[in-house]
Amino acid sequence: MAVVEAPPLYSGLGALYERELDAHGVGAAMLTHKWQLADLLAPHSDIDVRVLIPEAPTDWEEWNHRLAAAHTAAVGREVSHKRLLEHPPGFAFTMVEADGRFVSAPELATWSLISGSVRDFQRWKSRAQMAPWREVDERFYRGILQARLGGRYQLAADSTDNVVEDVAAYRRHCVAWHYLAPCWFAAAALATRTRCPGKTAALTQWRPDGLDGYAELFLGHSEDRSDARPRSPRHLLRTAHVALEAAMRRVPDAPSTVDKSDYHADTDWVMTAGMLRVRVARWLYYLDPPPGVATEYLIRREAKELRSAARALNALAADETTPAQRLAARMARLIPTGPTTVGTLRAVLALWHQQRSTVQDFLSHTPGDVHP
Repeated sequence: MAVVEAPPLYSGLGALYERELDAHGVGAAMLTHKWQLADLLAPHSDIDVRVLIPEAPTDWEEWNHRLAAAHTAAVGREVSHKRLLEHPPGFAFTMVEADGRFVSAPELATWSLISGSVRDFQRWKSRAQMAPWREVDERFYRGILQARLGGRYQLAADSTDNVVEDVAAYRRHCVAWHYLAPCWFAAAALATRTRCPGKTAALTQWRPDGLDGYAELFLGHSEDRSDARPRSPRHLLRTAHVALEAAMRRVPDAPSTVDKSDYHADTDWVMTAGMLRVRVARWLYYLDPPPGVATEYLIRREAKELRSAARALNALAADETTPAQRLAARMARLIPTGPTTVGTLRAVLALWHQQRSTVQDFLSHTPGDVHP
């Protein structure tokens, strides 16, 4: 597996981010980002970082303060970074978790390397591609569809507050790259039972009869065509609805029953913990962003992430018969499940600080000790 060179804008951004994390003592052993390099379309795509650390820190709260400070410093370097670095990292894992196959395969299959061991990264990616198709794959890809189809995607919710150039082009980008392409990516994976690495790959490689034109249209949405007037975002959105309706006819129905023997509680625990490990850094950044950076829409978006975490924690808690299940239940009680506001985030920060030992225990829990 060759490591593809990143476009200059994003390679520079990754190098800057690595320097800021080092300067603030975050202690990353590896940095990756979601999606493939061909999926990062300047100047509109943001970079969604995953941090891998050698081991769990002795104090996750303090570590998050460092992470938030590093992110704030990186955003402050250039006005364009308020969009390109829209939010702090989405996940944090230990190297042992990634090496032990506790990171879900469909998530890891989308990663690209920013810094760290090429050998380790290539081994993990190869294993993620070759692993048997599991219930976690069905949940991952169907979750992408359920979040967007049936009118759930709203173009107006894709805020332009931090966009610094060509808002109309950004809105077209949102239709193509936040709505159509993720759904096409998920549909391709479900139709072929293979883990697609990214949006561009899906649009290039999965083209059922009659859908070539749609794939080409949305692959080329960002190209500058001086001989053609760009479609309006609303026109492109209507075309995306039609394209996805046709694409979904090629996707098999969800399994009517779930094979309980295929449930991997260790993976669910690590994915939930990995997401919650960076929440404090996000909240700190959202509550105190650099001058001129809008975060109100990002605060509202946290509600979806927290509801997802609460569902996962309640499933992990089960009947609370084991110590791990009881720990998951205690953590679940610390997750707000309603709308998120400035007040919500300030309250949950205070609650997590007050319940620091529970949060620390959950976020540092060792994979292999979790039993459904």
